[in-house]
Amino acid sequence: MSLTASDVKKIAHLARLGIDEQQIEHYAQDLSKLLDLMTQMGQQDTNGVSPMAHPLDQMQRLRPDAVTETDQRDAFQTIAPQTEAGLYLVPKVID
Repeated sequence: MSLTASDVKKIAHLARLGIDEQQIEHYAQDLSKLLDLMTQMGQQDTNGVSPMAHPLDQMQRLRPDAVTETDQRDAFQTIAPQTEAGLYLVPKVID
């Protein structure tokens, strides 16, 4: 896929990026090469390849699922502007 200078200008406008006029052709070439690479990668046969979350075979350290704090809801609700039946009441924001 080949991008033109007008494509690069449109992309820069949509992304709210300021670019030099002298660099537009350079950006067009680089972005075109990147899109070509993505096209090549999309054409590769990935059947039988299992997805992975991380390239290294590591386990994530997780903390134990245990309660570490006491219930302070009543204390917090005493300083809230409005509560009802254990819930915080807030102004309606969607009509």
